[in-house]
Amino acid sequence: MIARSLTWSRHNLFGKPFDVLLSLTVIPGTLWLIYQAVAWALATAQWDIIPQSLRVLMIGIFPTDQAWRSWVAVAIIAALLGAALGCVFAFRTRHAGFLALVLAFLVSMTGVDTLAALTAVLVIFASAWSLTSHVPMSRKVLIPASFTGLIAIFAVMSPPGAGLWGGLLLSVLLTLVTAVLSLPIGILLAFGRRSRFSSLRMISTAYIEVMRSVPLILVVYWIWILMPVLTPELNLADVVRGMVGFTLFYSAYVAEYVRSGLQAVPRGQTEAARSLGMSEFDINRSIVLPQALRVVVPPLVGNVLDIFNAAPLVFIIGLTDFLRAGQMILANPQYGNRTYEVYSFLFFTYFLVGSLITFVARKLEAHLARGSR
Repeated sequence: MIARSLTWSRHNLFGKPFDVLLSLTVIPGTLWLIYQAVAWALATAQWDIIPQSLRVLMIGIFPTDQAWRSWVAVAIIAALLGAALGCVFAFRTRHAGFLALVLAFLVSMTGVDTLAALTAVLVIFASAWSLTSHVPMSRKVLIPASFTGLIAIFAVMSPPGAGLWGGLLLSVLLTLVTAVLSLPIGILLAFGRRSRFSSLRMISTAYIEVMRSVPLILVVYWIWILMPVLTPELNLADVVRGMVGFTLFYSAYVAEYVRSGLQAVPRGQTEAARSLGMSEFDINRSIVLPQALRVVVPPLVGNVLDIFNAAPLVFIIGLTDFLRAGQMILANPQYGNRTYEVYSFLFFTYFLVGSLITFVARKLEAHLARGSR
């Protein structure tokens, strides 16, 4: 192991004179920054603000007496994420040990009062993960289960008022809703851009190009303004309008990902299918689309990371996302001197979620590459 590390370092860090100069400059500076950060985190930082403010960070201003609804929503999200993970990674015994360590860490952060709820959430996550990894037939219902789960979350969380949703839970919900809804819309747009009907092709192309040419914050703001004017009878909550804006925006990007996958499908397969008398709908549904999605699954997973990182933009329409919840805590004069602690926790959480999504995307790409051989 040591010999392998030394060989890697010699070839990658000290292989050429420029590499030697760059390594001798960057490595000591990086180590010094890490040392300073660890020393501050262990000796100077006052982390008690995080457990005291964890409820606001997780669910925002959602009523305390209705917090059980957020736990139900978290359990549904855990089931959906576990089922999706099982399509890529097989659940093993060692994963149970890792989840036990996660449970211990979360309990140390939140207190023993949440032990039962956290245990139930992780058990649901592990059960869904194990089900889809060991029972392949269950994967066929994952897509309808995702839509059903999102509907159930809205049904559970809506009674206190959608305007009270906030914190990390809102950021995750916004990401899931956008990722799930933008996929079918993006597929339709991708096929529309390749349609033989010129009017449909022009409309799809115009929509995609317009959405890709404007910033997300502008789309969200305009949807928030226009929906009450265009559909006053619906009286949609701000959070719903924000999700609509995100979905319409990212559908254009999904469409381009899917279109690149459609172009990768060999034309000979579609011509062979036509010669067998298959209709265009059956060809696209049974032959073209499955192969296209197989090619573009990794960038689609990466798109989920983009959505999650863009979630703080909903502050423009008055929503309290994870980042905004941290700013609300710092607005309290009692915690005005804890800026570094709060933003460090926010940074660590965003980094952890982003790293997990990136890790899954890479493993999924490797899994698909092995399956295509």
